[in-house]
Amino acid sequence: MFDIEKIRKDFSILERKIWDDKLLVYLDNAATTQKPKVVINALVEYYENYNANIHRGVHKLAEEATSAYENVRAKVKSFLSCDEASEVIFTRNTTESINLLAYSLGESLNDGDEVLLTEMEHHSNIIPWYLLRGRKKINIKFIPITDQYELDYEKLEKLIVKGTKIISITHKSNVLGTVNDIKKIAKLAKDNGSILIVDAAQSAPHMKINFTDLGCDFLSFSSHKMCGPTGVGVLVGKKELLEKMPPFLGGGEMIRKVTFEDFTLNDVPWKFEAGTPNIADVIAFGVAIEYIQKIGLENIHKHEIELTKYALDKLSKFTFLKIYGSSDASKRAGIITFSNPVVHPHDIATIIDQDGVAIRAGHHCAQPLMKRLGVSATARASFYFYNTEEEIDIFVSVLQKAFDYFEVGACKELKGESKERVSK
Repeated sequence: MFDIEKIRKDFSILERKIWDDKLLVYLDNAATTQKPKVVINALVEYYENYNANIHRGVHKLAEEATSAYENVRAKVKSFLSCDEASEVIFTRNTTESINLLAYSLGESLNDGDEVLLTEMEHHSNIIPWYLLRGRKKINIKFIPITDQYELDYEKLEKLIVKGTKIISITHKSNVLGTVNDIKKIAKLAKDNGSILIVDAAQSAPHMKINFTDLGCDFLSFSSHKMCGPTGVGVLVGKKELLEKMPPFLGGGEMIRKVTFEDFTLNDVPWKFEAGTPNIADVIAFGVAIEYIQKIGLENIHKHEIELTKYALDKLSKFTFLKIYGSSDASKRAGIITFSNPVVHPHDIATIIDQDGVAIRAGHHCAQPLMKRLGVSATARASFYFYNTEEEIDIFVSVLQKAFDYFEVGACKELKGESKERVSK
């Protein structure tokens, strides 16, 4: 049973008072999520009881640390239903995972080859490819989005050509909440002989993913967006591709043998994990995976749909708001991005923070998408399984205070405008 009150007791920070008297309402989960006590305790337990470097030592502590670290690979395998634990590589975050792919896969690209992205990508899935373009004469194209905030699949099919070697795409937009049809894109990629990379930073924490069933070649996500520590990312890839790729970094652990003349690479996945890894946080990430699985991703997704539907209904009273994304809560669960023609998003976020409500304001590391939407910045409320309808009520109430504080007259005039300003 999904017991929200019991779940909230696992997160001490949700009891914090902001500005001395305002109970925290945390609605910035697309940026990072809060950590339950069991995850925090796992970090303390490691440092207090078996802190040691891994893979190299033969003493008891080293063996315990190595076992705990490698066991998390098996947990990720189960979490994503991939074929082998050796297909799981630990990085620092989703950004590093994509940089690894851009560097290593980029070595095989030739002048004139193309990389296909989308207009809704996070900078982390744009800049690594721009950097590659600076080293090689490749072309980068963007799949447009429709006025309904969805990927334009007709244009996508036309953009995939013989020279399209890599398609790198977000699974779920961190701005729009749009969930892209990866299975459909995977088929197109396979038929064309293209490699498909999926940025699952916003989807893996919120919905059940089967890596094998999706049909992509690589998938990445981050620990900190699913109740785990910061500094841990995951890159999952098909083993046959990983074995062909050159390493991203050089140093300890990624080698099998070094001589005065040369070196030999270690096996996958360790050839991509140079140096001492983030041992404690990876181990605690394993605890976060268990915690998420105990709650159930199906339950999490259902709860977020209900919260999003409730929030969209409450926000509809602000007829002067522009809400970006589908009006169908099931198509954008957990994320609501909006703008006000009078009050800047930064002002909105600052004033409601005085009442303890935390949301995000800015371009959300998606400046090309902001340009496509015709704005420089937006405000974003994002939910997770520990959020409640009562918190949304507080959010909407303080939002009204913010609008009244900045432009009472202007806002009141705008309230009479047609609801056509609200997103479809």
